[in-house]
Formats: sequence, structure tokens, C-alpha cells
Amino acid sequence: MNQFMFHERYPEKVLEKVLLPNDRYRPFATASDRAYWSKLAEPLRRMFAQRGEARLDFAWPALPATRYMDFVKNGNRSRYEDVYFERRRALGELVLAECVEGAGRFMEQIINGLWTLCEESYWVLPAHMSLSKASAGYALPDVDDQVIDLFAAETAALVACADYILKEPLDAECPMIRKRIRREMERRMFTPFMERTDFWWMGFGSRGVNNWNPWILSNVIGSFLLLEDNPGRRAQAIAKSLCSLEAFTSVYYPDGGCDEGPGYWGRAGGSLFDCLELLYVASDGQISFYDEPLVREIGRYISRAHISGNDYVNFADGDARLRISDDLVYRFGGRIGDEAMCALGAYAFRQHGGSKPNFLSLLRLLPGLDVYDELMQHDGVPHYLRDVWLDGIQMFAARERGGTDQGLYIAAKGGHNAESHNHNDVGHFIVYASGKPMIIDIGVETYISKTFSSRRYEIWTMQSAYHGLPTVRGVQQAAGKAYRASEVACLADDDRAEISMNIAEAYPAEAGIRSWYRTCRLNRGSKSPASIEIVDRFVLNEPTSELTLSLMTLREPLFSEGGGHFLLDDGAGVRLRVAFDAAQLTAASERIAVEDRRLRGVWGEHVYRVQLRPKDAVREAEWKLTMSQQ
Repeated sequence: MNQFMFHERYPEKVLEKVLLPNDRYRPFATASDRAYWSKLAEPLRRMFAQRGEARLDFAWPALPATRYMDFVKNGNRSRYEDVYFERRRALGELVLAECVEGAGRFMEQIINGLWTLCEESYWVLPAHMSLSKASAGYALPDVDDQVIDLFAAETAALVACADYILKEPLDAECPMIRKRIRREMERRMFTPFMERTDFWWMGFGSRGVNNWNPWILSNVIGSFLLLEDNPGRRAQAIAKSLCSLEAFTSVYYPDGGCDEGPGYWGRAGGSLFDCLELLYVASDGQISFYDEPLVREIGRYISRAHISGNDYVNFADGDARLRISDDLVYRFGGRIGDEAMCALGAYAFRQHGGSKPNFLSLLRLLPGLDVYDELMQHDGVPHYLRDVWLDGIQMFAARERGGTDQGLYIAAKGGHNAESHNHNDVGHFIVYASGKPMIIDIGVETYISKTFSSRRYEIWTMQSAYHGLPTVRGVQQAAGKAYRASEVACLADDDRAEISMNIAEAYPAEAGIRSWYRTCRLNRGSKSPASIEIVDRFVLNEPTSELTLSLMTLREPLFSEGGGHFLLDDGAGVRLRVAFDAAQLTAASERIAVEDRRLRGVWGEHVYRVQLRPKDAVREAEWKLTMSQQ
């Protein structure tokens, strides 16, 4: 694991010297900078104005206490969060509309929005109330114990950005607005951050951190840089942030792999970039970590996980189809000189029809405006990396040939079952054919109270039986770091690429597995037609016929009459043939209705599970699946 220390390079005394004073810090244009906003690309100006106009009659919906109580009472988090986030989106849209128009037309609603957020009793989401020990066991928070979660931090940064951008017009309306903002920022953000070390995401205790750490710290750093006038306190806050950020990078292997998956990279590696970029700009480039190998590798993970279009390798709690932060990927790539990242960011920008920014995070959105014209001019052709092997998190991916998404693609993982946002999926794999999903990873449903509780693995999408894995005597993989892959090896050359591992240790003893060696191999087709082989060689303690190998598919499998293979057809000319030994195995499938709205947005109304079973009781055997594009 990484041992790089941010704070050793920039201790507090150095920070106080190199950070620009608050009155000289100009991270982005304010509303009074009419030259900047008038030169902004017309599509952006038009979009910002239209979205602001749609909010002129926004009624600022109530957040009643009973909706906050939903999470404890019935596990629902959506009813409260839908309104909570809509308020913040409305404020962000109004602020940007005022910036592009500059005529004061949106100021009344902006004031309403800022005052509304200041009036909220608690910026912390119900699902995150456990951060407050004083609130433990209650359905409503103890508002005297102001703590910092992801969205208290996001809210603070949104308010701080609005204050910075609209300083003059807000003071012209009424100086009490910005006075109130500082009061709320002090008690909800600045004081808790400066005085406390017990928030788990800070990394000062024994618990490991995840994306919460850089995500929150990016908002902490941004808020202090924008609003804190005292240079000593400002430097102290940044120094503490850098010490905390070390807890995040310390859990990374040198390969920079994100065990939370690409769905969380935007708020893991992406938020690390937010932190580092804020400091780079706040010091006129004197604070820079872009030469650090680990920082560079953390950035590169996102292009290594790209499959085709908006599809990414979605191990862990991630969606297979993502809208990545295109301009952030582009800017990160630019800072570290990685053209593959730049190309991916520009490609995603074009896939999205031009930037449609996330209005919740002005700290991230506003710097992206400066590269809009560059993104419009970039050819945006992804590099489609041929081979990927991240030996730390044990993620493998390979294409039939590099530079194109056509042909076969496979990704597989080793690792263990205590990863951040873990699914019990050691040895799992996915397969694409010419950019189309064939053998899939389901992903995760909409978060509820059970998702991050002791009952997490009651959820079907978390279980190994709904991944490309065996189930023995009804026993699935277990959760915990002890349940892991062993003897993991990888190789890649012009003829083939493969990963092999023993997944026996991922199962509890009652499964009765002595060894289960799995090899996932891509034959590139240099000597014969390209194919993917999944080879399982196993030895059990006792013979059994209670043995099932599952495969999750998006398309309905079409079984051959004589057995021995099935077809997956995307309906648009791409087909995958999956062959198996009919003398050893029988195959059947079940259709699974997708009822969750998050999963439906990725896969549609249903998916399928293929189950392969032995014809007779077996103690040891070798099974091989061979996949070829038709």
C-alpha cells in the first residue's frame, strides 16, 4: 500500500506562505465578470438561462420531519432525498442563470434558496445520521450535534460558491444574507471540521476510508479557501485536510485500482483530483502533486475500466452504464499528461451531446467551463486499451484487439469479499461482444437502509449465486477479507490474455470445496477464430449433484435442441455463442423481473440467469465454457 505523505511536502507553515490570500484567490469568474460570461459558449449560456427560467416559480418544497423519520421507520431514503436534492439543484441552476444573464432577474429566487438551506435544521441525510452519536437510536437528529457527511459538505460548498459568485448583488439586496451564510458555515462545517477528529471518513481512527474521504475533503477545502479570511486558520484547515487525505491514498495499491469500481471513481479518484486541483489553483501552481506516480495511476483507472460507449466494468456497487464527469476526466488527464484520459473525457462529452453539468456541485462544474471549447474541438476517439492488469485489486480485462471496441472483451476479478461497496464475487467475470453486454454484472439496486447494514447480503444482487460463479450444496461465497482468491496469476501477449486463480477460499467450509481453479482466457484469434474460455477445475470433499454454475445475461438465452450451446442475441446483429460439454452438463435459464428503478435504468425490465448443472454427482471435474462471436 502507498505510504506517500501529503502533509510532509506542505506542512502548515509552508501552506500559509504559498496559499494566495483570500482577497487574491480567484478560482473562477464571479457574476460581475461580464466579459467572461458573455464569451461563454452559446449552448451553455442558453442551457443555463433556460434552466434558471424554469425555476423562477419554484415553490421550494417542504422537508417535513416525518419524511426524515422514514429511514429509521421503514428504510425508505428516497422520499426525503428527492426533495432535498431538488432544492439544491434549483439553487445551482438559478445561480448559473444569473451569471450568464447578469440582470438581477434570478436574485429573488436565489435569496429564497439560500435562506431555505440556511433554515434547514440539519444538512446531513437521514441515512448518514449515525455520524452523530447524540442522534443514535432516534429517527430525528440532535441538531445541537452538527456533523459532516457527504451532502452536508456538498451543501456547504454550494452555499460558499453562491456567496463568492454573487457577493456584490447579495450585499446590495441585504448584507444579512451573507452574514447568515457565515453563521451557518461556521457551525455546520468550519467548527466541526476544525475541532473534531472522530468522523470515520477522516481516517484518524482504525476504520478504513473510501470515497467519502476525498469527496468531503474537496468540499471542505473549497469552502475554507472561499470563505475563511484568517490566513492562519485557512492554512490549518488545509493542513488537516492533507493529513486526512493521506488515509485515502494509503488504502491504494501502486496500480491505482479503485476497488469501489468506476461508478464510484468519480467520487474517489475524481474527488482526489478536485482536492489537488483546488490547491494547485489556490497556490498559483506551487502546490502540485501531479508528478506523484500514485496520483497518476489513480487517474488512469477510469480509462482502464472503459469498455464501450457509456459501459464500464461495474464490479462492486456500480452501474454498468455511467455518465462520467467528462470534463474532469479530461482535465485530470491534461494535468498528468495522459492522452488516453483526455480522449475518454472528450469522447464522453460527445456521447452526452455536450456537457450537461451536475448543478449540485458548482465547485466541480465551474472549472469545467474553461475547457468546454477544447472538448468541442477534440476528436474524442477512445484508446480502447487492449490489456489491463491491476495486480493490487486483481482486476483483469482484455480485448480481442486494442484501439477498437469491436470483437470480444472480457473482464474478471480476484480480490476478496471485504472490498469497499463489496459484492461476494471473487472469480466473477463479464463478457462483451463488439461493445454489447452479453455476460453481465447486475450491479446494485437503489440504496435502502438494508444496503449498508448487517443484512446487506440478503440482497440478491450482492450474492455470488447472481454472479458468474458456482454454488455448492446451496452454499455461496461469504463476506469478509478472509474469503478471497489465492494463487492469482495473469499473462498477456499478442496471442492470448488470461487470469487464473483458486477461488476455494472465497467459500465457507460447509461448501466442501478442496480446490476450485478458474481460468478466464481470451484467445485473440491470431491462429484460430477468437474465443473466450472459462475453465473450472475443481475438487470437492465429497461427490454431489448439488452444484450450479450461474451466468447472468441481458439477453434471453436461445438453447440448441441437442444441447451443448446457447446463443445470446442483442437483436441488432451481434450474437455470442456459449458452448459447453453436454455430456457433463445440463443448462436451463430463468427470467428475472427487474423491479428496481435504478436497475431498470441500466438493463430494462428483465435479465436472465443461466444455470449449468452436472448430469451426475461429481467430486472432481474440469468444465469448460467456450464463447465465440457469431
